[in-house]
Amino acid sequence: MVKRIAIAEINRIQVLRSKGYSLPEIKKVTSISYGSIFRYIRGIKINPEFDTLWRGKRGGSTKRKLIAEKKALEKANQIGLSLTEKEKILILAALYWGEGSKKDFGLSNSDPKLIQVFVDGLMSALHIPLERIRVSVRIYEDLDRDTCLAFWSSITNKSVKEMHTDILHGRKTGKLPYGMCRVRLLKGGNELKYLKAVYKIISNQMSL
Repeated sequence: MVKRIAIAEINRIQVLRSKGYSLPEIKKVTSISYGSIFRYIRGIKINPEFDTLWRGKRGGSTKRKLIAEKKALEKANQIGLSLTEKEKILILAALYWGEGSKKDFGLSNSDPKLIQVFVDGLMSALHIPLERIRVSVRIYEDLDRDTCLAFWSSITNKSVKEMHTDILHGRKTGKLPYGMCRVRLLKGGNELKYLKAVYKIISNQMSL
């Protein structure tokens, strides 16, 4: 059951927001949950006299995020990652486990980095020649076909002439600027069985 908040508290939340208070600051003052605070501050504009203060807080949040990301990258670099063929196969299996088709050797995603890692892994870890890799692109009708194909060609190293395109009804320019890419392995039944076996072993060992 959702706890009802008194009108006076709602007004207090909205006044604090208009004065440039952030969500954590409002929560500290009112002891009300983030979800409830967010519900009542939507559409509340910051008063002009507090706008500079508000922008400074937002800038500080962005700066803290950038600092945290830099520290995370430095920590990751300290590991000295240099992937072996075995580790690449484990990554391929994990990617396929989460994103791949279970009927044929195909994987679809809109994340270019994921697609690039998968294609590179097929070639470097499973020693699949590029000729056996098929690429198709699903795009919505408001996207430019040539731009999308050129983009995925640069990611997969497949020629635009070799790529198949499916045009879907709807508008997704903001969410899927280049559509979705599908990577399929020609005659990949044995490789699919192999990756399934690998992630089955991973599952068995991780659940011990």
